[in-house]
Amino acid sequence: MQTDVLLKADNIVKCFYEPVKFQVLKRVSLEVKRGEFLALVGKSGSGKSTLLYVLSTMDTEYEGSLIIKDTLLTNKKQNDLAAFRNEHIGFVFQFHYLLPEFSALENVMIPALKLNKKSKEEVEIRAYENLKLLGIHEQALKKANKLSGGQQQRVAIARALINEPSIIMGDEPTGNLDSKNTQVVFDIFREISKEKGQTIIAVTHDDDFANHCDRIIEMMDGKIINQ
Repeated sequence: MQTDVLLKADNIVKCFYEPVKFQVLKRVSLEVKRGEFLALVGKSGSGKSTLLYVLSTMDTEYEGSLIIKDTLLTNKKQNDLAAFRNEHIGFVFQFHYLLPEFSALENVMIPALKLNKKSKEEVEIRAYENLKLLGIHEQALKKANKLSGGQQQRVAIARALINEPSIIMGDEPTGNLDSKNTQVVFDIFREISKEKGQTIIAVTHDDDFANHCDRIIEMMDGKIINQ
C-alpha cells in the first residue's frame, strides 16, 4: 500500500435484513490519504452514513475489507476494535453526546483517561489546550448542559482530538448548528487537517461545507457515483 494512504476500503457490501433483505452498500471501494479533508454526500438513503459507520469500525457486519494505518480491521474482535477506535479515530456527531453533569473539561478528558497512556494531570493539560484551540477554554469548568449548542459541539470536537487520532469521522457535524457556528466548525476542521495532518471524513447535507473540502465523494443507491 502507498505510504500516504491512511484508509483503504475494498468491495464493501452491506445488507440490512429487516423487514426484508436490502443491500445498502454495493461493492464500495475507496482510498483516503493522510491529511485529506473529505466530504461524503448524497440524498437520504444513499448509504453515506452506513459507509461512515463501516469505515469507523462501529459496524462490523459487512463483506469486503477495511484497512486503516496498515492494519486489517475486518473480522477483528470487538474489544480490539474498541481499543483501535479509541486510539486512532475521533468522532463528532450531529448531536454532541456530552455527559451533561460533567464539565466541558471533564468531557474532553474521558477518551484519554480510558486510553490510560498519560497521567490524569497530563490529560487535563492536554484537554485544556484543546479547548483553547477551539476558543472555548473560558467555559472549561462549566457543566456541559449550561453551554450553547455551538459551544457543546466545539467541546465534542475537542474531545474527538484528545488522543490525537489519525482520523476524525463526522456524521453531520454541523447539522444542528446555525451558519455562523457551521463556519467556525469548518474552519477548525480545516486547520486540523492542514496544521496537524489529521484526516477528516464528514457526512454532510450542507453543500457549502462540502464544496470547501479537499474532495467530495457522492453516493447514490449504495454506490459511489462521483469522487
